[in-house]
Amino acid sequence: MAERPAAPTAPVLVLETESGSTVMTPGRDYHVGRDPLSDIFIDDARVSWHHAVLRPDADHWTLADENSTNGTYTEGHRIREWDVGPGTVIRFGNPSDGPRAVLLDRTPPVGSADRPSAVSMPSLTGTFRRPTNVRPLPARAVRIGRATDNDLVIDDLIVSRHHAELRALPDDTYEIVDLGSHNGTYLNGSSVTSAPVGVGDIVGIGHSAFCLVGEELQEYVDTGEVSLEVQDLAVAVDHGRKLLLDNVSFPVGEKCLLAVVGPSGAGKSTLLNALTGLRPADHGTVLYDGRDLYHDYAELRQRIGLVPQDDILHAQLTVRGALSYAAELRFPQDTAKAERRARVDEVIHELGLEQRADQPVHSLSGGQRKRVSVALELLTKPSLLFLDEPTSGLDPGMDRSVMHMLRGLADDGRTVIVVTHSVLSLDICDRLLVLAPGGRIAYYGPPEEALLFFGFEHWPEAFEAFERDQERDWAGDYRASIYHRQYIADATAQPRQPRTGPVLITRPPRPRSRRAQLGTLIRRYASVLSADRTFLVVMIALPFVMGVMTRLLAGGRLTADKASAALLVLCVGAVLTGAANAVRELVKERVIYQRERAVGLSRWAYVLSKVVVLGTITVLQAVVLTLVALLGVDLGAPGGEGVLMPPLVEITIVVALLAFTAMMLGLVVSALVSKEEVTMPLLVLLAIVQVVFCGAQLKLDGVPVLEQLAWLVPSRWAFAAMAGTVDLARIVPGDLTGDPLFEHSAGVWLLNVGMLVVLSLLFGYLVSRLLRRREPVVMRK
Repeated sequence: MAERPAAPTAPVLVLETESGSTVMTPGRDYHVGRDPLSDIFIDDARVSWHHAVLRPDADHWTLADENSTNGTYTEGHRIREWDVGPGTVIRFGNPSDGPRAVLLDRTPPVGSADRPSAVSMPSLTGTFRRPTNVRPLPARAVRIGRATDNDLVIDDLIVSRHHAELRALPDDTYEIVDLGSHNGTYLNGSSVTSAPVGVGDIVGIGHSAFCLVGEELQEYVDTGEVSLEVQDLAVAVDHGRKLLLDNVSFPVGEKCLLAVVGPSGAGKSTLLNALTGLRPADHGTVLYDGRDLYHDYAELRQRIGLVPQDDILHAQLTVRGALSYAAELRFPQDTAKAERRARVDEVIHELGLEQRADQPVHSLSGGQRKRVSVALELLTKPSLLFLDEPTSGLDPGMDRSVMHMLRGLADDGRTVIVVTHSVLSLDICDRLLVLAPGGRIAYYGPPEEALLFFGFEHWPEAFEAFERDQERDWAGDYRASIYHRQYIADATAQPRQPRTGPVLITRPPRPRSRRAQLGTLIRRYASVLSADRTFLVVMIALPFVMGVMTRLLAGGRLTADKASAALLVLCVGAVLTGAANAVRELVKERVIYQRERAVGLSRWAYVLSKVVVLGTITVLQAVVLTLVALLGVDLGAPGGEGVLMPPLVEITIVVALLAFTAMMLGLVVSALVSKEEVTMPLLVLLAIVQVVFCGAQLKLDGVPVLEQLAWLVPSRWAFAAMAGTVDLARIVPGDLTGDPLFEHSAGVWLLNVGMLVVLSLLFGYLVSRLLRRREPVVMRK
């Protein structure tokens, strides 16, 4: 049977107006009007709010007037509906001097069918309404970056000095090439190192986007005045049996302060995670100024600030110090120190922290600490700022102060969304979103009309009603109200972008400056520890205390009645020293790590910074412990020699390795637990396990199960190595000392030492995998 010919489709056209160009692809309509959310926005008083529509019709396009006041014209004639194509000239509002538009023929770039959102992007977003800068397309290449010697200079600190090049190819096409930038170059929201660029493609660099339009290169800068539109967000758990968010939809305008309230379990935190991309919704779309946030997340995440409920600060650092280290991590490596300092001073001034700049964070009030957390997020000039319970635990005065600060941030040109339990300052917000149990919208609109809608005089009564009347269809009541029609249905002028299939979010690129991050993290961590006086006292005192105890046991010579006990105390001392250093260090920084990981921190750099700093401290402590315990003691080794080196040197190496391995085990515990309070009991348990399975008091060789379990216990190998050094079997003959791992031989000693190294590497791998579980979903690679 002959195949039926494919139905003809309308061609891809470009509609050029005075304010820019729009690539029109078949498959959807394009609305023209004075409404800022129109596909083709025309800012002219003669143009109606909804003026006309261009729609694909079989193999051509049709222009239809939408009952506009001043009319739509082609060839000098007012039309109601007209077939249009390449070369058609359209006038809106007046046949002679009204805003003019011309239709041009354009062939879509290769692969554009796979990027439907990209080709129509310039017509959809507020950012792309008017180009910031227009220049002719390059004949050869245009270098783009922050430095003044670039062909196209971008004054943006998240842009590298020499960031990328737009190169003209011999076949009259173009490609974008990343020049090893810190924050990446993006094509249609995805990170690229080099890629061809066609009509309708968007090249993203920092807060700027570039489009090829006709013979021009147009630049559009995200100044912060962006909108957010939420479409049908749904999040389910328990294999879809329980909904945390149920088809949540609402628009958020430019420079808007939106408060999100609701009873516990209403899905406020779930909504926040979905809107920021940390935990994408299972269904639905989040439009960042018309762009699909999930599709373009890799690029847009730099423009989203998030202040969690817990402070994302190291309390031991000063305000200026905390912001300076954050600036090092978030800005490109080639950013000069003076540039970073200037930006830090700028946000300190913006949030009124000048008098607190050199004060430690832990000495600030709750409201001041929250301001510092906000300042940290403002370093990169985000357009969207999200805050989770910023007034939690604050007195009413501080509550009001923080909310007024957020009001000011929105007025300065940002969209601010705050999740809160407090209802004291809702009156200064532009919009209020009330979520009912089950993650449904019970109200969206002006805050001052919410209680009137619910029929209560005070907010506690409304929240009690949510808990009391759980069978009531709060969402249905709202959908049937005039508020829904006015503030959601009519306000959502953007064409719906229904999503088919599961939500897929673009993963950010791997950080390209992991070594630079490592250096910054090491310096920051060293500063934090040096400012922690309690840690310093314990760090200095512990090896001396344990060393003195061992010295008292050993006396002047390791004899039969002292040798095992002395070596055992050395093991316990090393384990306590190493594990105590590390067991709290990851869990207490979890919120900080999660936020920094979301904006590009390398997991590898973070873990290695802990290993380098804590490892150095731990090894020094182990050396002090061993020297205090054994310097000048007759170790009883055969002929006064160790296996490969002098006995004291061998034991010092073993104790240092054991302490380091115990430190790695402490990091495993710290990454595993959810609360800092449980680390101390686990530290005691670790010490007990080391005593039981080291082989000093319990026969392990040849005992099924116990012998295999002991392989994972660092003290088992360390005690055996020290026993081999002093030839414990000769000093203390017996069944316990007859363990083959206690043998005074080079091969066995190297095996014991090697197993400590293997366990350290194993624990390091476990730390990395456990940290991955605590990361934002999108960062788990």
